[in-house]
This record gives sequence, C-alpha cells and structure tokens, in this order.
Amino acid sequence: MTSITIIGAGNIAAGVARIGLDAGAQVQVLARDAEKAAALGSGESFTSGVVGDEITGELVVLALPYPAVPEVLAQYAGRLDGKVLVDPTNPVDFATFDSLVVPADSSAAAQIAALAPTTKVVKAFNTNFASTLASGKVADQSTTVLVAGDDNDAKATLVDLVRAGGLKGVDAGSLKRARELEALGFVQMTLAGSGATQWTTGFTLAD
Repeated sequence: MTSITIIGAGNIAAGVARIGLDAGAQVQVLARDAEKAAALGSGESFTSGVVGDEITGELVVLALPYPAVPEVLAQYAGRLDGKVLVDPTNPVDFATFDSLVVPADSSAAAQIAALAPTTKVVKAFNTNFASTLASGKVADQSTTVLVAGDDNDAKATLVDLVRAGGLKGVDAGSLKRARELEALGFVQMTLAGSGATQWTTGFTLAD
C-alpha cells in the first residue's frame, strides 16, 4: 500500500491525512508544531513529527502556503530524490486577492519542479476546499481531485490513493495543466471570498 508524508498541519493537511488513512495508507504528518501534527491522526498507520525529520512516505504532500515551500525544499535538499512531490498550493497574492504571484506562462508546480528536479512533481488538491476533502462530498456528489503531472506512474499512484479514500480521482493531463488548475482554484477562492459561494462548496465532476 502507498505511503504518504504530509508536510504541514493545516486544514488541507488534515483533509489529505483523512483520505490517506481511509485508503489504508501509511500516513506521516510533519509540521513545525509537533502537537498539531500529532492531532491529525491516530492508530498504527499514523505517525507524526516535526519538519526536518526523515520522510517515510513515497508521496510527499506540500500542504503549506506557497511562500513557505522553497524553505522546506531547501531543508530537505538531497533527501527527496525519486519521491513523488504533490503540490496543492494556490500561489495567490493575498495582499490584493486579485492575482497569482507566478509568471503568467508558469505555475507554482512548475516553479517547485525547477527547485526539486530529482522529484516527480504532481499538482493535486488545489481545486478542492479543505472541507470537501474532509467530508469527501460536494453537495450530494463525491469530491473530485484533479491530478496533473508528467509522470504517469506518479499520477496513477495518487489517483488510486484518492479513489481508495472514497473520492473521485481524475488524471487532468501533463504538468502544464497546473497553470489552469491554479486558475480554477483561484477563481473558486475569489468567489467564496466575495460571498458568491461558500467555503464548504467547491469543484466536482457530477456522475
């Protein structure tokens, strides 16, 4: 069974941890605050620690604010070779909430791939609000997780994990599609931020 390490202990981390545990995966959570990491799971399949500890997961989910990612990647330099690096970040300019902070012809995922060239970067979970990962539902539909990346085996591993965790997993194409996924995530955030939708709703593909 797939093993997963989640770096971060916020709401997205909690949602992904739940998916992993429901899928029967070995789940490790690492965070700056050891108590917050430990609070995201329990049982024999769950371990926790602090950022800097050795990573045990085959999949490594960067459940962090986008600006925090480079520091964490630098801390793990040389220790991520061959890992599948899952990027759920939305690189939003939170000062204005009106733009993304990556170049128009790039994406956060592409920037991360450049910083960690010995990993297999996959974009996923950024089009999902944390509440829909935790519940597995958008209204009466199963939550859909879109997965983009250039390594087909890496994508398949994550899609299989998502499906085993009770959600829909869909291959959204190459890592180039991360740009569009980040735009979709951004639009959902601005809609919820303006009150046009709720933070408990979100994107899914209807049956």
